[in-house]
Amino acid sequence: MTPAASYEELKGVIAAAFPTLSKQQQRIARYALEKPHELALGTVAALAEANEVQPSAMVRFANALGYRGFSEMQQVFRGHLVERSGGSYRDRIAQLRRTPVNGRGTPGGVLHELVGDAVADLGQLEEGIHAADLQAAVRRIAQAERIHVLAQRRAFPVACYLAYALGRLELRAQLLDGVGGMLRDGLRLIGKNDLLIVASFRPYSPEVLEAAQACRERRVPVIALTDAPLSPLQAQAEVCFEIADDSSRPFRSLVAPLCLAQALVVGTGHRLAELAAAKAAKPRGTTRRVS
Repeated sequence: MTPAASYEELKGVIAAAFPTLSKQQQRIARYALEKPHELALGTVAALAEANEVQPSAMVRFANALGYRGFSEMQQVFRGHLVERSGGSYRDRIAQLRRTPVNGRGTPGGVLHELVGDAVADLGQLEEGIHAADLQAAVRRIAQAERIHVLAQRRAFPVACYLAYALGRLELRAQLLDGVGGMLRDGLRLIGKNDLLIVASFRPYSPEVLEAAQACRERRVPVIALTDAPLSPLQAQAEVCFEIADDSSRPFRSLVAPLCLAQALVVGTGHRLAELAAAKAAKPRGTTRRVS
């Protein structure tokens, strides 16, 4: 097995190997995908402690992915960190997160910590989202006859915003909220020229996963906002956005998913304007006079 040489390739290798890994190794895999910068900089002992495993488990994890040792795998994460670091911007984020909070536990201290986490999340969002995926998603949204948006539990506000904002663009957008147990009835109304947008983060909503799978089987395009290459939505979505979501936090932020949702809406607005301008620029056909 030839080990992955790039971080993007390594993410795919981890996702593919995940079902065959031991429980300890699966824990390390989640940590590696959720906190790649920590894995790039940490010592084996510190990372093992963070994952509640023995240092030897970190080495076995690297071996399972085809590397001769942990340090060889860590070099891939370090390369990704160097490649993606924005220099002073990342330094500012790191400094903000390291700054001691006076009055920790007070409302002001809590706000300071949450703001620091949100800034870090936004930095990772900009690094992790590919322009090609944004363009593909915007094209799908702009050309769909109807747009159906589904999310539950913590991700529900993301769906509410998308349905509202896309509707303000005069698109036929509908929120599938499942009120009264009518979710399956709403899904049956989705046509092949429609689009389903779903959002779900761990622990994933079974209803959202089933809806995405059902639409995929009917060849209805699916766009997904989720949290990692290990998400079951990966296999169902034509375009899947991975938003780093640290599951170790007691309160996980929606700042990054909502920012991405706004980018999709604004991008769609620009796309619709471009289409309207192109249509207006087309010369009108001349009419033949019949004598």
